[in-house]
Order: sequence, then structure tokens, then C-alpha cells
Amino acid sequence: MPARHYPSFKAAACHTSSVFLNTAGTIDKACDLIAEAARAGASLVAFPESYVPGFPVWAALQAPIHSHDFFKQLAAQAVKIDSPELAKVRMAARRHGVVVSLGITEATDASVGCLWNSNLIIGSDGSILTHHRKLVPTFYEKLIWANGDGRGLRVAATEIGRLGMLICGENTNPLARYSLMAQGEQVHVSSYPPVWPTRPSSQSGGYNLRRAIEIRAGSHAFEAKVFNVVASGFMDNAMRDALARGDRQMLETLDQTPRAVSMVLDPTGEVISEVLSDHEGIVYANIDIAQCVEPKQFHDVVGYYNRFDVFKLSVDQSPRDPAVFIGTAGDALGPLAEPVLTPIDGRRSQDDTAADEPPASRHHGR
Repeated sequence: MPARHYPSFKAAACHTSSVFLNTAGTIDKACDLIAEAARAGASLVAFPESYVPGFPVWAALQAPIHSHDFFKQLAAQAVKIDSPELAKVRMAARRHGVVVSLGITEATDASVGCLWNSNLIIGSDGSILTHHRKLVPTFYEKLIWANGDGRGLRVAATEIGRLGMLICGENTNPLARYSLMAQGEQVHVSSYPPVWPTRPSSQSGGYNLRRAIEIRAGSHAFEAKVFNVVASGFMDNAMRDALARGDRQMLETLDQTPRAVSMVLDPTGEVISEVLSDHEGIVYANIDIAQCVEPKQFHDVVGYYNRFDVFKLSVDQSPRDPAVFIGTAGDALGPLAEPVLTPIDGRRSQDDTAADEPPASRHHGR
């Protein structure tokens, strides 16, 4: 029997700003960063939460009755999974032979105003390996994004290892995290916004995003015995000025809110990369999957350090669409059905393969 192979590679986490509410500009920047990371030897390139076209921080700063224009801009710039904009990123991944994790605000043909906070894992051949929609938008994010479903709670088997990801606050959800552990996750990607205000500048005790990220990242790396690649956004002056609109209190709130942080952690929870918070850049770390093995001897919560006769978890990975159409009028399905994605190399995506499975086989996060 051949020995098990443990991949070794370099990971890159992009601590970077969006071209705020400008999808074309942000996509071009993402492709440039993919090229830069690939030249540095990276095989995995991770981007922040809602990187395309930017994180909707305005929902924290003002009442929703004052932010219709922001929402309409975001809806206009949101991307569909089969869009030419995302095709550019997929081509960049294929051209440079890297796996890419990309946060987007996702649009749909079924509605002009329904949006999701989504993340794609794109294979080094340009295929979409996982399409995840954030299960529950956090706090004021509910004013922007709809609830997701379990379609993206999947671990992708890649040439660099078994790769999973969760978006921001989902990294606090023990069941979502466990569903990835139970699929043999070896490398985890965590994505976050640049800032997350919860109190005006005149009040103390606001949410410390950096500390929250550090706690979550270390916890999952340690519990799952995985490498954790943390990619957070950066708020540049253009985004800051667009959000504040010259309002002094908003500027003060943004300036006094703790910034996010990007880094890479090993399976013991130790930081093994540069840590970026106050300026843009790319953090790199060498990852050797073999380092996940020894810690599993101590606590393997999906193996012998569990009681499956006591604890049971059922995970529904089926997509939740607005309607199911039955009949032969195929043309009528077009506007409301999610697109069937054909990867660049002609193979079908994981989502398409999952749709062919019998329903019973898709309800257990294995």
C-alpha cells in the first residue's frame, strides 16, 4: 500500500482594500494580486470577506432610511456566479496555477435586490470547487444580505490538501466548523471585513474585531488541527471618505474602530506568518500538511476523541432556491434557476455533481 501523501506549499493571504463599490476595478486588482502571489511562489491565494465589490460598512454607521443609495450601488455591482467578471478571476487562477478563495456579494437572476455574502474556492484549473453563502448575516449585515444555505459547507479535495472556508462570524459557529472538520479539513480559510463598528466614537466598549479574529483563528486551528489562512480587508482613504460623506462623527467612528488582521496559523494555533493590520500587503507562510498529524494523536474530535453514540450532527447541504419548477417548459426555468456552471476545463463543478446525488446522501456532512 503506498504511503499517504502530505502536500507542502506556500499560502498567501491578501490584506487588501477593494476598489470600493467598483467591481471591474476590484476584479482587476484581484487578478494583479493573484499574479504577484504566484510570482512569490504561492499555491493558495485568499481574499477578504465581500472583497468584490467591498464590505457594506455603511449599515453600521447610519439608519437604513439614509442608505438606499449605497444599497442600490452594491446591488448594481454585485456579481453572479456565471458572470464575465468572475470568469476573469477563474482564468487568472488557471493561468498562474493557484487555488483562489474569493469573497463576493452575490446577485441572482431571481431578484434585483436579493444579495448574499458569498465565497468561492476556485481550483488551479479555473473550476469552482465550492460556492458558499454565509449562513446567517451578522447583526446589521441582515440589512444587506439574505440567509445562505448549506450548499457550501464542503471541503474541497485539491492538490494542496483538503480545503474548507467560513466567512467572518461563521468561525464562531461550532457546528459549521465541525461540519468541515468531519470532512477531513486540513487547510481552513477565514475571511473578514476591514472594520466592524458597533458603537459611535463617543462611547467605549465597541467590538474589537482584531481580538475576535485572533481568538477564532487560534481556536479553529487548535481544535481542528488545521492550518488557518486568515484574509481580512483593509479600509483605504477612498473607502473611508465614501462611507463618511464628510460627517465628522462617522469619520471619528471609523478611525477609532479596531482594524482587522491577516495572518496564517499552524495546527497548534501558533502564528507562522507576518501579521498585517495597519497597511495593505500579502502575508505568506509555508504549509506542510504533515504537521497536522501529530496533534491529532492528542485530540481528534472527528475520530477517537469523540463519542458518536452520544453526539450526532446532521448537515443539509442541499441548495435552497426560491421555487422548484416541474414540467417540460425548459425556457420558463431560465430566469429563476441558478446557473449550471461549466468549469473552464470542461468538467462540471462540485455544485453540479452534488445536484445529481440522491437527496439522502447530501444530508450528512461527510
